[in-house]
Amino acid sequence: MAFAPSSTSRDTGVRDTAGPAADIHLPDSARDLVKILVAGPFGVGKTTLIDSVSEIRPLHTEEPLSEASAQVDDLAGVRDKTTTTVAVDFGRISLPGGVVLYLFGTPGQERFRALWDDIAYGALGALVLVDSRRIDASFDVLGLVEESGLPYAVAFNAFPDAPRHHTEEQLRAALDLEAGTPMVTCDARDADSSVDALLALVQHLIDRHAPEDR
Repeated sequence: MAFAPSSTSRDTGVRDTAGPAADIHLPDSARDLVKILVAGPFGVGKTTLIDSVSEIRPLHTEEPLSEASAQVDDLAGVRDKTTTTVAVDFGRISLPGGVVLYLFGTPGQERFRALWDDIAYGALGALVLVDSRRIDASFDVLGLVEESGLPYAVAFNAFPDAPRHHTEEQLRAALDLEAGTPMVTCDARDADSSVDALLALVQHLIDRHAPEDR
């Protein structure tokens, strides 16, 4: 499976989000405002991805994990995680061509399922993050996305100890993905890599809405 190509070697038009004085106002070039969900199971890196790309200070609703939540959240593979999103993460990023993405990170635990319809309302698509160390943890979220009818792309977050021996065909089969569903690998900590994963989704949305040749 190919790694999402890095944007560092080309001009993407994405604004620098590293500085504390990032402009909170929409750029003058903004033409298309798009709501995108960043979905995935608990601990897969949704908050990290939004942090890495947002050109505004991200909004987070994180709370420390408690002993009570540890009884209902599956911590397998994420034992070092100390907080969890309890409502929504929010960020914004401007892409080339006047496209502005509003990113809404959704909680990954089953107990927050009731929030899904509200958060998903008005979204044009979803980027689903997957952890290849625990692929089965993504099944419920993929089911929600598919039930909602949202087009989506899958991005495998490249954790340092993630297995590297799976082929693209094996991963597609494990997730039961349709042939046309984009699938890339990204590092949610890296802005360029995360942007490329989002661009894969945006291109998928464009292709779906392009008029068919007559």
